[in-house]
Order: sequence, then C-alpha cells, then structure tokens
Amino acid sequence: MAGTGGAPVVLVLGSKADLGHAELIVQALTRFGIGSEIRIASAHKVTRYLLDAIEEYEQSGPPHIWITIAGRSNALSGVVDANVVGPVIACPPYGDRFGGMDLLSSVRMPSGVAPLLVLEPEAAALAVAKMIAIGDPAMAERVAGYQQAQQERVIADDRSMRD
Repeated sequence: MAGTGGAPVVLVLGSKADLGHAELIVQALTRFGIGSEIRIASAHKVTRYLLDAIEEYEQSGPPHIWITIAGRSNALSGVVDANVVGPVIACPPYGDRFGGMDLLSSVRMPSGVAPLLVLEPEAAALAVAKMIAIGDPAMAERVAGYQQAQQERVIADDRSMRD
C-alpha cells in the first residue's frame, strides 16, 4: 500500500462525503508543518479493508497519530483506536440533519477504547501539534507561537471595542 508510514498523521474518512472536513484539518496541519495522508475506509461497510490498512500502517514504522472523520454513526473511531498504538482523535463533521444527535456516537466508547473527541478541525490539528511537541522542541515553539498569536488577537479585539 503506497504511502503507509511517510506522514506522521493518518486521516481516515468514513466516506468521500467527509473530504471537505478533512481538508480543513490538513490545511491546519500544514500550517504547523505536519504531514498527513488521507484514506477512506468505512468501519461499517469495508471493515476488513480498514483493518488491513491499519495493520500496514502499524507495521510501517513508529506509531502514527490518527484522526478519524465519520458522520452519523461513528464506529470508525472506536475500531481504529482498538487496533492502533498511537493516539486517535475523533473529529466528526457536524451536520444539521440530525441536530447534533449523531455526535453522541463519538462521545462514549467501550472500555479499553479511548479516542479523543475534538469537534473543530483546527483544534484537531492543534491537538496533534501538541502531541508532537512533547518530543520535538521545534514543534513546541510553533505551538507557543500559535498560542501567542491567538492571545494577541483576543487582546486586540478587546482593545478595539474600547477605542
């Protein structure tokens, strides 16, 4: 399977319909200088294909950070988390169709399965950057710079309201 192991982050989409959401995450990861790969593999529809892909990534080198993107019923995050060593971030797309109720399938997982739930694409990328920053001083500096810029923006907004 081409591409397994080259990028530290693997985004797994439940379907191509989730691509727009994934692209927002990839853009944010790119701003941090973090490489990623996108795969499509539904836990419900192509379970064996998903498990085979996971196995290839797990055997290809150091653990990856996984971001799972699945709307409606999110079995994807649990299946990936139960089968990988690295952290899994569930970042399901929000859809008005179910009034947010579809997010409930991402909130609770069975024991022994622990994907993190981050709802905003940019926040998912920030979580990845912070994980990498634990062992990478250059990434820690990028995260600190990002946080400083966020703080300065809020302070500038406050000051503009008082002027």
